[in-house]
Amino acid sequence: MTPLLDSIQSPADVRQLSSHQLPTLAAELRQFLIESVGKTGGHFSSNLGTVELTVALHHVFNTPHDRLVWDVGHQTYPHKILTGRKDRMGTLRQLGGVAGFPKRDESEYDAFGTAHSSTSISAALGMALAAKQKGEQRHSVAIIGDGAMTAGMAFEAMNNAGIADCNLLVILNDNDMSISPPVGALNRYLAQLMSGRFYTAAKEVGRQVLKNAPPLFELARRLEHQTKGLLLPATLFEKFGFNYIGPIDGHDLSVLVPTLQNLKQMSGPQFLHVVTKKGQGYKLAEADPIAYHGPGKFDPKVGLVPPATQPKITFSQVFGRWLCDMAEQDPRLVAITPAMREGSGMVEFHQRFPDRYHDVGIAEQHALTFAAGLACEGLKPVVAIYSTFLQRAYDQLIHDVALQKLPMVLALDRAGIVGADGPTHAGVYDIPFLRCVPQVSIACPADENECRLLLSTAHAQDHTVAVRYPRGSGAGVAMVTGLPTLPFGKGELRRQGKGVALLVFGTLLYPALQAAETLNATVVNMRWAKPLDVDLLLQVAATHEALVTLEEGAIMGGAGSAVMEALQEAQVVMPVMRLGVPDVFTDHGDPQKILASLGLDASGIQAAIQTRFNHLLGADVSPVPANLKLVG
Repeated sequence: MTPLLDSIQSPADVRQLSSHQLPTLAAELRQFLIESVGKTGGHFSSNLGTVELTVALHHVFNTPHDRLVWDVGHQTYPHKILTGRKDRMGTLRQLGGVAGFPKRDESEYDAFGTAHSSTSISAALGMALAAKQKGEQRHSVAIIGDGAMTAGMAFEAMNNAGIADCNLLVILNDNDMSISPPVGALNRYLAQLMSGRFYTAAKEVGRQVLKNAPPLFELARRLEHQTKGLLLPATLFEKFGFNYIGPIDGHDLSVLVPTLQNLKQMSGPQFLHVVTKKGQGYKLAEADPIAYHGPGKFDPKVGLVPPATQPKITFSQVFGRWLCDMAEQDPRLVAITPAMREGSGMVEFHQRFPDRYHDVGIAEQHALTFAAGLACEGLKPVVAIYSTFLQRAYDQLIHDVALQKLPMVLALDRAGIVGADGPTHAGVYDIPFLRCVPQVSIACPADENECRLLLSTAHAQDHTVAVRYPRGSGAGVAMVTGLPTLPFGKGELRRQGKGVALLVFGTLLYPALQAAETLNATVVNMRWAKPLDVDLLLQVAATHEALVTLEEGAIMGGAGSAVMEALQEAQVVMPVMRLGVPDVFTDHGDPQKILASLGLDASGIQAAIQTRFNHLLGADVSPVPANLKLVG
């Protein structure tokens, strides 16, 4: 029962509540979250940790006139519930439902769309300076986590904000955890700020000062001389030009609300350090916030339970096993992750090879150049990075890696449609943006076994090779033992048909084979988007009336474009249809439903080919060249 929460239609209602009612609202909001996310799945620990902070922000600030910018945005479910979306939370992360991250076209309260980390301070600073230029009186607040603070972009923004003449509030939501355990010097610095008697004393002083509610000048003076003095003579954040206050308890509304009210009256760049706990209020999530970071559906009364049947191995697990096996064989191998140890399947490697494992924090640009430095000294780096996050290190890939022809493997997890996380996490652009970079190759495994084989093939090369594979499990193909390789840059014929040939890049091979059975079409597993197997392509083109390319990625500039370029170079003129992700941002939702909506499931592929090439299906063409071997 959540009677107070049920009465909240917008943040205006939150601002009407008394300070005594706010803890009740927070308790009901937390209970609603637990029940709601249990039914839909989604980000869990992070949202439980921001309940009180969200209530306090909407109570103090005049949203949406005042701008709240949430970094990453996976902690904004309480924000969505309080801003008129409570009744739609049952559709969370489903096709056509509420997005799992802030989305500007979903609500006027979502001031800035996010999902990648460390953008909040830059965006909020832009909003603050825009308000000043337009003569508007509004507040800009950036809420950023300690994990996101490890990225260089956050410090670039602070460097700019510290000298900007505007009112900006940065709130560091310090929960001692990013998605993976936090690393680096900044984390140690924050731990020092909060350690022992310093943190305890600071909390108590802050509580007593605010309890007495002194005038603004006296409050600022006492906070300056008492609270800060108990911590350190100066802080890192003050050196950037911010007025630093904290740390304070991010779950104590009796401290949060008056602190924010006073900060609202201060001018210039302000920095509030709040300490929260991921999973707050749900004991199982408090004990294991990583497991409860983004669970599927579960019964809150029971918690997460192992599946009744053994699930198929995921591509991330395939990578993790290969990484350990190759590390045993090759002492030069080192593995790098930008704060995604669990998601990328690297836990076992970290445990077995701690001296060869490097978590660089949420710093994709640094990860690539750091790997380049390792490669310069004769090591063989493997950078495990989500396709969507590699976008953030594009300059480093070109200038620091490819230009110097450095050998490394880019293990691109979450390539293709990712589903519930939506367009910000879709890995559909890697083939186009990698294909144009010299001395970078792209492998597209069709299944788990091929993923292992192509990772070994990539590791054996003397230049950078990206191996792209999707989220979740594949076709369930048994994997080879050992570490054999496949021919570099070569594809294979998987099904011989007539008239139309399907050239498939990646895991769409299996729906393509299904469609081909009905169509009696030829299916070719191309395996490599770069280098393209031109010999195989031309042999297939010579024996068919039309070609269809299939890829779970952007059509524009993708593997299908590579096929058309190769045909044009060889002066081969024939009909080619490219199937893939069109020039739109795909929505969030179930991956299979999204693929079906794009016509990339078996029935969609069949329908597209019949519509375009029905008159060519089963057409007699030239015999297959003797050197074109059917495999599989």
